[in-house]
Amino acid sequence: MLPKSFFFPLRSVPRSFLLVIFVSLLQMFNMQSIKLFPVLLLLTFSHACFSQQPTYSAAVEERIKKVERSLGEAVKTDDKPILLQDRMKQYGIPGLSIAVIKDYKIEWARGYGYADKETARPVTSETLFQAASISKSINAVGVLRLVQQNKLDLDKDINTYLTSWKFPYDSIKGKKIITLRHILSHTAGLTVHGFRGYAPGEKLPTVIQILNGEAPANSEPVRSMFDAGTRVEYSGGGITISQLIVMDVTGQPYDVYMQQNVLNPLAMENSFYTAPPPGGKTQLLSTAYRENGTPVKGGYHIYPENAAASLWTTPTDIGKFIIGLQLAAMGRSETVLNKTSASLMLTPYKETATLGSWIRTAGKDQYFNHGGANEGFRCVYIGSKEGGNGVVVMVNSDDGTILDEVVAAVATVYDWKDFYKPPVRKTVTVPTEVLDTYVGEYELSPQFKITILRRGDALFANATGQSEVALFAEATNKFFLKVVDATIDFVSDGSGKITKLVLHQNGRDTDGKKVK
Repeated sequence: MLPKSFFFPLRSVPRSFLLVIFVSLLQMFNMQSIKLFPVLLLLTFSHACFSQQPTYSAAVEERIKKVERSLGEAVKTDDKPILLQDRMKQYGIPGLSIAVIKDYKIEWARGYGYADKETARPVTSETLFQAASISKSINAVGVLRLVQQNKLDLDKDINTYLTSWKFPYDSIKGKKIITLRHILSHTAGLTVHGFRGYAPGEKLPTVIQILNGEAPANSEPVRSMFDAGTRVEYSGGGITISQLIVMDVTGQPYDVYMQQNVLNPLAMENSFYTAPPPGGKTQLLSTAYRENGTPVKGGYHIYPENAAASLWTTPTDIGKFIIGLQLAAMGRSETVLNKTSASLMLTPYKETATLGSWIRTAGKDQYFNHGGANEGFRCVYIGSKEGGNGVVVMVNSDDGTILDEVVAAVATVYDWKDFYKPPVRKTVTVPTEVLDTYVGEYELSPQFKITILRRGDALFANATGQSEVALFAEATNKFFLKVVDATIDFVSDGSGKITKLVLHQNGRDTDGKKVK
C-alpha cells in the first residue's frame, strides 16, 4: 500500500519547576491569551515534549535514545541515522506516543510533540489517542469472554443471538450462515470496510441504523458480498454486528460491558469505548490533525461503531492488553481470557487473519498485530507470540508513515531477530528532461490512480487516498520507494513516449495506463 523541534538549553532546570511555570502561565492568561505566546511556550516546553517523564534506569534510557536515533525505512540506501524528532517534523506529525514491552512488562512509555498544537499541550504517556481499528482486537477479547461463559457459540448462526435486529439473508450473494468466528476473522463476506465517524454535535445513529444504512448513518448497509468462509475481506460492518450481539446478549450498553469485563480487569485504566467521550476525560484527549497540519473539525470524530473504531486509549494500556494475551496463551493468566480463547487470537483461521488480529512471520518467530486509522489518528501494535516483546505507537495525524519506522527502530534496538531486514538499494541520477517524461496521471483501476510529480531533481508519487511519497531512481526508468518495499517501472512505446507504469509490490505487478 502506497502509503518542532527547537531545543532550548533547559536540561539543567528541574521539570517540576517547568510545570510550576506552566501552571502560573495558565493562571495569568486565559487560553486565548496563551495562544498569543507560542514562541514562549515552545522555548519552555520543547525539551519536555521530546523527553517526557517518567525517567528510567540508565540502561533503559540508553535504549530509549537508541530508538529515538534509529528509525528504520522499509528500503535503505545508506546508514545515515534517522532521528525521531526530525521525522516528526518532516511528516508534520504533531504528537506521538509509544510504549515498549520487554519480558512481559512495559519497559518504558513516552510521549513526544503536542497533543494540541494550538495550546502547546504536550503529549505524555497518559495522553489519550483514538485506537481506531485496534478497537477490534479488544472487542474480540470481549466476545471471546462471553464464549468462555457459554453465552455465545463461535459457530452458530449470528441470528441465534441477535434479538433487536436480524441479519437479512436476502442478498443475491451469501447464502451460507454467518458465525461469530467468521465475523472476528473478517471471513464473513460482509460489506462496509470502515467508517468516517461524526463531528461533535452531529446526530449519531443507533447501531441498528448503522447496520441498515439508515439516516443519520453516513455508511452503507451491512450486507453479504459472498459466501461466508470463502476468503478474508476486511469488514468493520461485520465487527459492528458483533457489537450488537454483545448488547443483545448481555442487556448492557456496549461500552459498559467492555469497561467492566475487559478494560477494568486488564487495568486499562485510561481507556474507554464511550462515544462521545466522558466529560471528565476532555483534558486528556489529543486533537486529531490532517496531513496538512489543520485540526479535524471539532477536534476529533465520534464513532458510534464502538467495537470497530471508538476506543480511546494510550500505548501503555494497549501494552497491558498485549501482555495479558501473551500470558493467557501460555496458561499463566486467566484475568480475562483462558488459554484456549487466547490461542484463538494468536492462531490464523484463514490466511493471516486470527479472531481479532493478524499474524506476521519473521524468520522463525511470529507476531500478532493490528493497525488503526481514524480521521486524524493512526496507530499500530505488535506483540510477539513468544518471548514477551512488543511495541505500541500512536500519532494524532492522518499520516501514519512514521509508525512502521518507529517499530523498526524498536525491533532493531531490542534485537527482534529477522523482524527488520530491509532491502538495500543504490540510487542513480536521472536527467530532469527524462524525469519530465514520467510526469502525469496513471490509472491502475477506475478507483485508483497514481499521479507522478517532479520537484527539483526528484519525482514524487501521489496515489488515491494516500500520502505523497518520494521516488528514488535505481535505473533510468525504474524507481523505488523508501516508505514501503515497492518499485515503479515506466514503460514507453516504440517512439519513446511513456504510455504506462508498472507497480511492483507484494509479489504482484499492476499496470497503470497514462491518462494525462
